[in-house]
Amino acid sequence: MVYRRRFSHGRTPGGFHRFENANKHSVFGFGEGDYIRLRDEFGNTWRGSAVREDDNTIRYRFRDANGRTITGICDDYGVILRDDKGNTWRGFVD
Repeated sequence: MVYRRRFSHGRTPGGFHRFENANKHSVFGFGEGDYIRLRDEFGNTWRGSAVREDDNTIRYRFRDANGRTITGICDDYGVILRDDKGNTWRGFVD
């Protein structure tokens, strides 16, 4: 029996995520579909989700155990996130 992979066009991209802010702090990790789990260099775990919007952008929301948040969007130009202190995070999904 031959099996074929099913592709869903509405799914959000998965893979390796890496984001860095201006102070060179970084968070990185893996995600599949709309669930993403990241870890920073201090050992904190960030759990989040990615939701595809109607205009073909993807909205990211991350939260750690201390209640801190990082939110942002991904469009044709890249991923831009902002944390609750106002720092900007830029990165990629590979």
